[in-house]
Amino acid sequence: MDKVPRRSRIKMMPISIIIPNLITVMALCSGLTGIRFALQERWEFAIGAIALAAILDTLDGRMARLLKGQSKFGAELDSLSDFISFGVAPALILFFWTTQSIHGIGWASVLFFSTCMALRLARFNTQLEDPNPPSFSARFFSGVPAPAAAGLACLPVIVSFELDLDAIKQPYLISGWLVFIGLMMVSSIPTFSFKGSKLPRKLVIPLFVIAGLFIACVLTATWIALAMLIIVYFFSIPLSFLSYIKLNLRLQIGTLEE
Repeated sequence: MDKVPRRSRIKMMPISIIIPNLITVMALCSGLTGIRFALQERWEFAIGAIALAAILDTLDGRMARLLKGQSKFGAELDSLSDFISFGVAPALILFFWTTQSIHGIGWASVLFFSTCMALRLARFNTQLEDPNPPSFSARFFSGVPAPAAAGLACLPVIVSFELDLDAIKQPYLISGWLVFIGLMMVSSIPTFSFKGSKLPRKLVIPLFVIAGLFIACVLTATWIALAMLIIVYFFSIPLSFLSYIKLNLRLQIGTLEE
């Protein structure tokens, strides 16, 4: 008797994997929409789209860990989304906003920023595969992470919403700012990861109070609150560097004592 071929089974993908990837795709679409708004010179909507992409980028990782839906596919998709939303979109927004007036130099700064973002993401992905990372590596990133770099890059545009200063929109200054942030991304400067940090219990209530005040500011003075958040992050970078050095010294002292 001839064997009847079995029907090929339809491969099913768990919802726990689909949901985080859908959020990542939404972040990608939000970043691309920011470019569209920039072409229409709707700058507030363009920056809002980048901010939404950053929020969604934070949520997809949290959701993947919550649902235990991490996958290699999701990690690769997340990197591609980060490159578009935080490496290409902010640089193009600044180009259409002001740096296109200096032609080649303005475009060169766009290329430099985007290239640095690609290099930063590639380095981050390879570091994840390190079988023996430092014990405190979860507390720090190497260089400025993608969403924070996008926020820093867009800071002049955000400030211009509240302050009508010609100096903020100087194309050479903005091109130099893009190059500076690009170098910060690919540098080895340790920056706070926050997700691996722990907070003393006595600081939990004050933190909630500050968070409540920040949300109130976002609802009443959105751009001022967002600008202040980005500025605070920028000035936290030296503190993260000092914290990293202290942890390194403690580790070395503990090794010597052993």
